[in-house]
Amino acid sequence: MLLISIDGLRWRDVFNGAQLSIIESKGAVVRQQKIKNDFWHKNLQQRREKLMPFFWKNIVNNRAVIGNRDQGSNMSVANKYKISYPSYSEILTGIVDPNINSNDKNYNSNITFLEWLNNRPLYKNKVAALASWDVFPYIINTQRSKILVNAGFDISAESDNYSQLLNSLQSEIPSPWHNVRFDSFTYRFAQHNLVLNKPKVTYIAFGETDDFAHDGHYDQYLYAAKRTDHYVQKLWQTIQSPPNYKDNTVMIIVTDHGRGATKNDWRKHGVAHSGSEQIWLAAIGPGVKSTGIISTPVEVKQNQVAATILTLLQEPVIEFNPNAGVPISYILSE
Repeated sequence: MLLISIDGLRWRDVFNGAQLSIIESKGAVVRQQKIKNDFWHKNLQQRREKLMPFFWKNIVNNRAVIGNRDQGSNMSVANKYKISYPSYSEILTGIVDPNINSNDKNYNSNITFLEWLNNRPLYKNKVAALASWDVFPYIINTQRSKILVNAGFDISAESDNYSQLLNSLQSEIPSPWHNVRFDSFTYRFAQHNLVLNKPKVTYIAFGETDDFAHDGHYDQYLYAAKRTDHYVQKLWQTIQSPPNYKDNTVMIIVTDHGRGATKNDWRKHGVAHSGSEQIWLAAIGPGVKSTGIISTPVEVKQNQVAATILTLLQEPVIEFNPNAGVPISYILSE
């Protein structure tokens, strides 16, 4: 199982491509004509493929996707805060904890499905999490869970030459942010760990989209989304290659929260910003329906992700947490 989250990537950009009103707004991009050449097209399909080609040419056409509200496909967070820590906790624990109401570095008192699986014999020491944001050791509670979590500017403990090279480069290349590393390092640490240690469950959390958005750089936000799409493609190819993963591994992609819809508030999210609750999800692999974009008569909630993953792994959700959201039946094969 490979779970990937992309921080704060709006469903509007995923399903409609780059938003022209933001590209043309003052200060949002540096080289407006280049951004138009790279990401804008009057044709909807061509426009969204410019942004996320692997997503549109492979995932949407082959498996299950939820979140295109223009087609009656709706998913949202269940917590009221619509910021990262409460939402990541909701994804990983299957519940909403009202006491988690900020992004502060407090250890999560709730057990994630990662920790629960790691305590079962089949998954013991076969669960890993790699993240760009340095708060993830608290969200997953490494003090209690004892799960391998490489997050923020953590270096790899592996002694091979490639790991040591990544460690060196990470220390030499400055990040624009004090608590988030470049996603390129997270991707490469994660991919290398898949090949080297062959974990049964891996969680990868990318962060650049959210940080470039908060900084008001729509051009860099778009480039980050496109790079992440490329990372997803490479990760999918990786788990389709070795005999350990090929044809028996599911990949789920989800975002933690949305953000504002207009050129005036696209940078922001949270209680005060409409659209922050709107998220999306994609799934590909065995046990997932091949239906493309799914209409949702009942809106899907973020707290259903954990139960869906456990169901795909054929693990008992009720034993994990009887209060967790129910599996997302729309994406599960009969």
